[in-house]
Amino acid sequence: MAKQIETFVRLPDRNPPSSTIGFISWLRQNLFSSVTNTLTTILFCYLFYLYIPPFIEWAIINANISGSDRSVCDANKAGACWTFIKVRLDQILFGLYFASNPEQTWRPILALSIFTIILIPLVMENIPFKKWLLLFMLFIYPLIFIVLVYGGFFGIPVSNTTQWGGFLLTFALAFVGIVLALPLGILLALGRRSEMAIIKALSVTYIEFWRGTPLITILFMASVMLPLFFPSGVEFDKVVRAMIGITLFQSAYTAEAVRGGLQAIDRGQTEASMALGMGYWRRNVLVVLPQALKISIPSIVNTFIALFKDTSLVSIIGLLDLLNMSQTASRSLDWNGYDIEGYLFAGFIFWIFCYGMSSYSQKLERKLDTDRRAE
Repeated sequence: MAKQIETFVRLPDRNPPSSTIGFISWLRQNLFSSVTNTLTTILFCYLFYLYIPPFIEWAIINANISGSDRSVCDANKAGACWTFIKVRLDQILFGLYFASNPEQTWRPILALSIFTIILIPLVMENIPFKKWLLLFMLFIYPLIFIVLVYGGFFGIPVSNTTQWGGFLLTFALAFVGIVLALPLGILLALGRRSEMAIIKALSVTYIEFWRGTPLITILFMASVMLPLFFPSGVEFDKVVRAMIGITLFQSAYTAEAVRGGLQAIDRGQTEASMALGMGYWRRNVLVVLPQALKISIPSIVNTFIALFKDTSLVSIIGLLDLLNMSQTASRSLDWNGYDIEGYLFAGFIFWIFCYGMSSYSQKLERKLDTDRRAE
């Protein structure tokens, strides 16, 4: 018996089967776990084989990037005409005003560069003074953007906002909508859960009205009907009207996302803070809202991504965002027929920003997931 035990103990270690670990195991569990998944995987591989190599050949291998007119692209129609994007880049990114005044393009370039310089430390870890950077972006950067892009200060000429367009207009509308809608949405969510009947009724009415109205209708009303409610002589810029409409619309959706987080907080948190003698605002700001916002991150970011893409609807009031400016540039007499390149370029920029917001929200959600770390 002792000899048998000794023989068992001396058996060498054996690695697990290769089919249960590593890349092979991942393939079996995710792509070939059943007959249906296997057939779906084979179908998608076949579709990739049909469409991806020709697309790479068209978009990269045979693409045209040289020259300054369409003659190069007309001579070689086997590839994409990125020459069109190169020639009309200022128009697609900054709109008609800065495209027609190339000596002024440094203004939006500097404004967007400052935003990027501030944003990079905010999304990185172990960077000090993040709180001050965030406050600078929320309160100081909008003033810098107005001074640089709109002008009228320090000898900078005023730009016609009706000629803003492209990515510059998309960025401005989305930034204003996100920055203003978040605090307004938080107040509306608190108001909807308030015990004061009047505050609750007003909050519910506001949220349900704006959520039940299409954004196109809101933009149309902001452009056409809003001036009717002000005295004669008082005029609002068309871009400002669009910002007001988008903010009011977005705040209602943000309020519902925050309300979902508030409802997920256990009532014991509120009762414990009340037992410590905290008032209403201290209780919500210090105890309830931090936990609710952490839970609401996916929903809030989802509404922000939808807002960034919905900026294309401002074309209903005559403003040309990134998508519509790309479409307009590709339908000019000089570049008529190169719509696909314009759509792909605009879609790529939309994808970069939407994917960036989604990735950062997931990273932030994992960082704040204290419950999982406690396990």
